[in-house]
Formats: sequence, C-alpha cells, structure tokens
Amino acid sequence: MPIDAESIKTLRERTGAGILDCKNTLEKMGGDMDKAAEILRKKGFQVAEKKAARTTNEGRIGSYIHFNGKVGVLLELNCESDFVARNEVVEQLMKDLCMQVAAASPLAVSREDVPKEEVERQKEAFKKAATDKPPQIQEKIIQGKLESFYKEKCLLDQPFIKDDTQTIKDVINICVAKVGENIRVRRFARFEVGQ
Repeated sequence: MPIDAESIKTLRERTGAGILDCKNTLEKMGGDMDKAAEILRKKGFQVAEKKAARTTNEGRIGSYIHFNGKVGVLLELNCESDFVARNEVVEQLMKDLCMQVAAASPLAVSREDVPKEEVERQKEAFKKAATDKPPQIQEKIIQGKLESFYKEKCLLDQPFIKDDTQTIKDVINICVAKVGENIRVRRFARFEVGQ
C-alpha cells in the first residue's frame, strides 16, 4: 500500500521519528496511523532510556506568565549541550512544560521527589477511607489511590494538557528522540497570587 507524504508528515509530527522510519512503519501497519505511532513511540522510548544515564549539565531556565498575570512559572530544563538547549524543539518543550506546570499545578517533578511525609499522609488518608474493606482489598485500594495521586501531582506522570493520551514523560521522551540528547526537568517553581 503506497503511503502519501501527508501521512508521513503527520506521523513525524506526532512522534518525532525520522521520515524513513515513519514511511516504513506506516507501510508495515497498512497505513494505520495509531498503530504506527505506538510502535514509533516505543522505539523513541528505547532511545530515551539508553540516553537517560547521560549527564545533563547544560540547559535553560524557562518562564511563563499566564495571561491574567496571576500565575507564573520558572522551570529548569537540563540537556547535554548548550546547542541543544537553544534548539527550537527544546524551546517548544520548555514552553509546553511551563504551561503544564501553570495549568496542572504539580507538587513535584517525579515520584521520587514527593516528600516521604506527604506520601505517608496520603496513605493514611486512603487507609482511613477504606477501613470497612478486608485488609488485602485495603492494600489494593491504597496502591490504586496512591497511583492516582502520583498521576495528579507528579509532573512526569501527568497527562499532557495538549494531548491527554501522552504523559509529560512521553512528551520529553519524544523530544529526546528528536534531538538525540538526554533531557530532564530538574526543578520548577509555580507562583500564584494569593497562595
């Protein structure tokens, strides 16, 4: 089945994969855009995993002020080289991440960054809510609610505000596949008037 250039372009924009990879994957999937995107996304994640151990000593600080002037964000995004830090793809990622923090108000970058006291406090609250259930069910309920808590409060686990089929970690991994360097969010600060 011949694949048209518009389909290849669309898949490339969705996944950040190369033109030839997009074309070949679309051909293998019989033109099914969603299946091809999923395969390329997994391939991109494998690339990102290989680069995850690389040192990220360069980067930039990005900022975002919401149109009403009542919410602002500062975010440090690290990468391997200053050249990549100034890349259009990384700059767009920075903007998207700052808007994500402004809109979704995460507590921490990752699960590991959530203070242990907060995790214990959440577990206790979930346990109290499930006291009428058998112990083995209680533990499953607590773990399920803790997972939901992480998806709501950890930036990397949050659904992307522009495309909720992807997490922020997915969006960063797609960017890593595009630029060929490790990228990570080091920290952020969110400010809101009156809070």
